[in-house]
Amino acid sequence: MSFGKKYAYAWITIAFFALSIAGHWIFGWYAYVNDAQSHGEQVALSPYLVEMGRDTFENWQSEFLQLLWQVVGLAYFLYVGSPASKENDDRLEAKIDALIRFKAGEDAEQLIADIDARYLRGHGHAKPHQFDNEDAQSKP
Repeated sequence: MSFGKKYAYAWITIAFFALSIAGHWIFGWYAYVNDAQSHGEQVALSPYLVEMGRDTFENWQSEFLQLLWQVVGLAYFLYVGSPASKENDDRLEAKIDALIRFKAGEDAEQLIADIDARYLRGHGHAKPHQFDNEDAQSKP
């Protein structure tokens, strides 16, 4: 797969960003010139850069950083294993592992290990969190 195709989403995102920031600054320049002329002031680059820099960072603060925190923060907490991320998948995997053990008997552990290796599941067998103590107590 080519570099362009492999990272197509990133390239499209960069292109959208570059076009939108360029458009923002170009149209901002025209608005600044019109505003300065309507007030009888001279057009100067320095005040424009300060005003556009302030507007750009204000926009990023309210939109970009908020979205960044939502996406990256949620992905991080799901990755590190917050209770919400373990709730569904681990419970389902524990049930399936129990069914395999029930049905396959002596060959169960090897079958589970083969499935884990095939699907790159290297974090061990799933156990529902809240039932760990109850499971230990209910075993004879």
